[in-house]
Amino acid sequence: MTTKRGLYLSAAALTLALALGTAPTSVSAQQSAPAVSIGATDIGGVVRGPNGPEAGVWVIAETTDLPTRMSKTVVTDDQGRYVIPDLPKANYVVWARGYGLVDSAKTTSEPGKIVNITAVPAPNAAAAAEYYPAIYWYAMLDIPGKGMFPGTGTGSNGNGIAAGMKTQEQFLDQIKTNGCYTCHQLGNKATRTIPPTLGTFKNSVEAWERRIQSGQAMLQMAAAIGRQGTTSLANLAKWTDRIAAGELPFAKPERPQGVERNVVITQWDWADPKVYLHDQVSTDKRKPTVNAYGKSYGSTEESSEYFPVLDPQTNTATKVMMPVRDADMESTKTNTMAASPYWGEEAIWDARTSMHNPMMDERGDVWITSRVGKPDNPAFCQAGSSHHSAQVFPIKASTRHLAYYNPKTGDTKLIRTCFNTHHLVFAEDANNTLWTSAGGPAQGAIGWLNRKVYEETGDEAKAQGWTPAIIDTNGNGKRDDYVEPNQPVDPTKDKRINAAFYGVGVNPADGTIWGSVLGFPGSILRLDPGPDPSKTALAEIYEVPAPGYGPRGFDIDRNGVAYVPLSSGHMGAFDRRKCKGPLNGPQAAEGKLCPEGWTLTPFPGPQFKNVAESGSAEASYFTFVDQFNTSGLGTNVPMATGDANESLMALVDGKWVNMRVPYPLGFYAKWMDGRIDDPNAGWKGRGLWTTNGNRTPFHMETGKGTLPKVVKFQVRPDPLAH
Repeated sequence: MTTKRGLYLSAAALTLALALGTAPTSVSAQQSAPAVSIGATDIGGVVRGPNGPEAGVWVIAETTDLPTRMSKTVVTDDQGRYVIPDLPKANYVVWARGYGLVDSAKTTSEPGKIVNITAVPAPNAAAAAEYYPAIYWYAMLDIPGKGMFPGTGTGSNGNGIAAGMKTQEQFLDQIKTNGCYTCHQLGNKATRTIPPTLGTFKNSVEAWERRIQSGQAMLQMAAAIGRQGTTSLANLAKWTDRIAAGELPFAKPERPQGVERNVVITQWDWADPKVYLHDQVSTDKRKPTVNAYGKSYGSTEESSEYFPVLDPQTNTATKVMMPVRDADMESTKTNTMAASPYWGEEAIWDARTSMHNPMMDERGDVWITSRVGKPDNPAFCQAGSSHHSAQVFPIKASTRHLAYYNPKTGDTKLIRTCFNTHHLVFAEDANNTLWTSAGGPAQGAIGWLNRKVYEETGDEAKAQGWTPAIIDTNGNGKRDDYVEPNQPVDPTKDKRINAAFYGVGVNPADGTIWGSVLGFPGSILRLDPGPDPSKTALAEIYEVPAPGYGPRGFDIDRNGVAYVPLSSGHMGAFDRRKCKGPLNGPQAAEGKLCPEGWTLTPFPGPQFKNVAESGSAEASYFTFVDQFNTSGLGTNVPMATGDANESLMALVDGKWVNMRVPYPLGFYAKWMDGRIDDPNAGWKGRGLWTTNGNRTPFHMETGKGTLPKVVKFQVRPDPLAH
């Protein structure tokens, strides 16, 4: 189980604000704000500091009296007033938190009560900075200058940057979304400091060397650092040394403004402290009134063989086991690891199923990408099979498949797919076709399940299909024989590219399938299935243009505009309707057609200090387009997970609404969905749902024992609505 260590705002207010290193926030000159109106299920009051009411600070109410821990967080208005609405009957601990402050004293109260809070200014800039989102700390990390690239290796004559790192941008991609930030947050207290329980070391480089060996993701972390070179370890060590010596972030966050003050955040614990959540689902993406007021379902990926279920009406969390066909599959419990400073030698993950992404259908059934059996595929997937897709593109192995759970009956069914699955999405067609992504491009296949055929026949082989990504390089508008990815373009043939979806979405406007393709600079891929996708599907590929790079998740709006979060610190939008030239022909496989289709919008937060390009240090994992205004922010609003901003970020009329989760510190999501419980109930009938998706819930403010959380975001018409 273990391995050796050697892997390597009045004048006085303004003065105070500046002293604390925070941007001054306008507050009312009144010392006594107008009374707050509350109902029997609300807690409200006024937050006042030494200089009067405190605007734009958070008030949190948390209880453990319910079947599972629950909290609600709201923001004060411009007169320091707050209302926490719709609280179940229980005792709550209530306190205030905000930029420029330290936490107020905590008061125990109950719904129907007024709780006025005395805000506590931070005694110094360091204390104030403890509440900054992770991005402000992570942006302090030194990034090698452009002159250091390409890397010359890690040997005695190298510069410490791996030879595979050709540009600064490629390096940034790896220390952000598509490397270090893929699985957990960096810049939170747990990662910007070295825990004493890790051990005693000669220097911080050695400590970081040992740190990345901790736990069952050791090999993945070591591989990520290996792709970057020894410079990354040295820079991480310098970063934590500088912070330990008292250096503070060079940039400072602003308090919530405008509509950000209208956000209500509700959180519930679910699962257990030793697992992590990748995703959750609460409704059918195509029809978000499905499962109104219903349960949420999660996926625990590599950490357990159960998926958690939350009933927000009863505040109850339960679990459902996921079966497998091959009982002797290897579990993550056997992963190579070194002792964790949190869990010691205990291998806390134990899963064969690798449940990754759930999606709900129109009946409320839950479909999940899950490992059904061992990698070697059944004969019908492989060469010599009569299967229509295997005859075109046989596949020897697949590492994750499909399952679905019927909440009404409690039954779970397994579907072995020939193609790898990662994310999934239902088409708006008569067959309820379930399209999947493969995750990475290596397998080169795009797969689907015809749900109608499966339900009529029960035949998993007959119901599934897949296709390679074929580009119309001969420009005749149809799919022909093709050359392979390593062969030159042939004017008489088409060309296969070694690409597959990571994130996947269906364009409601025309039924085409779109998705992101991992890599540097990365791309998005469009697939027109045609009448027989195995034989007629044609693909188009569009590379991300500079200064963007590094796509991860993906979604698409009702008009067919595609959105991807980029590790360059941008939201990328691609609108095919803007393309001016032909989209097929000899150059189509290169992905460089239609740069005019792209728009790049920088994410909120600071950029790394020594990076000149636009963008930010944000490492957003996934994008969700609110096609049906489930949030109340508008129809077709693109949103991204603010994994370094500790938030969800919505792009509304070209400006970001940054909905931060201030407690517990360390919020990091990998997806979200939106549900309409009652279209006639105003803001109370709508909401966004997500879960903490970091692999290390014990890295959060509340430390070891922290449970993953379901997180609901609602947007009121004003900060006092109830």
